[in-house]
Amino acid sequence: MTRLSSNHLLGLKNLTSEDIQLIFETADNFKAVLNRPIKKVPSLRDITIANVFFENSTRTKISFELAEKRLSADIVNFSSGSSSISKGETLIDTVNNILSMKVDMVVMRHPAPGAALFLSKNVDAQIINAGDGTHEHPTQALLDAYSIREELEIDDFKGKKVVIVGDILHSRVALSNIYCLLKLGADVAVCGPPTLIPKYISALGVTVFFNLQEALNWCDVANMLRIQMERQDTKYFPSLREYSMQFGLTMNHLEALDKKITIMHPGPINRGVEISSEVADSAQSIILNQVENGVAIRMAVLYLLAAQREA
Repeated sequence: MTRLSSNHLLGLKNLTSEDIQLIFETADNFKAVLNRPIKKVPSLRDITIANVFFENSTRTKISFELAEKRLSADIVNFSSGSSSISKGETLIDTVNNILSMKVDMVVMRHPAPGAALFLSKNVDAQIINAGDGTHEHPTQALLDAYSIREELEIDDFKGKKVVIVGDILHSRVALSNIYCLLKLGADVAVCGPPTLIPKYISALGVTVFFNLQEALNWCDVANMLRIQMERQDTKYFPSLREYSMQFGLTMNHLEALDKKITIMHPGPINRGVEISSEVADSAQSIILNQVENGVAIRMAVLYLLAAQREA
């Protein structure tokens, strides 16, 4: 397989396992480029990409911008805070105005679930979802799975056990990771307080833990998520201190295991809440590898989608 099955990247739910493997293989090539003295290739010369972010972002926005620059694309950056959105302009009008400047692809983050899908049906451009509300964050899930593949030195995820710990209810990262890892054949579990575990989660084919140590005993990889206070309109647990005592990962947890597990975090990290600094900075952590792999994965996605335009 040399082409993606979709003209957009809206989520992992609609990608095939073959699509994911193609993205990984393409990212392998781009990672080799990133380790060269000259880290730029002309693959997307004459392609113009708009980064349209309606929510704050550090890692994802910088990672996409860097990926675009490494591919020699022309870039337009859009921030909703200083735009006509604040004057009442609609999302479609805003994006169509950007596209009238001959933009080929749009990377969008938006607080509304389904915004990327809505846009893909109403504008003439390829859409990459950089996070839509509590729905999906596909490139984060791809780079997470790619980092597991690299760390464990595997091509086949069958039999590998990954637990996602934290605020599953409000996390787009968790949902995309679940879709991605299940498509690759991994066993997936979630862990957190009952109030932060969606009721539908078992229907996706994942195991549910309410005890962190039990989840760690089960897994090969633990992906720690932060508590998304900005998305919570009510209290889901008594206090951050109590949450940290029950579900915060410390060296004591790791030392109680009879095996080594891999620790991940999509960022931003709230040190001392969901993960201690000692664990985040330990040899078992691949958090910085995830950041590095994010550029290669996003280069791969941009490159493959651009190839769809020419086909």
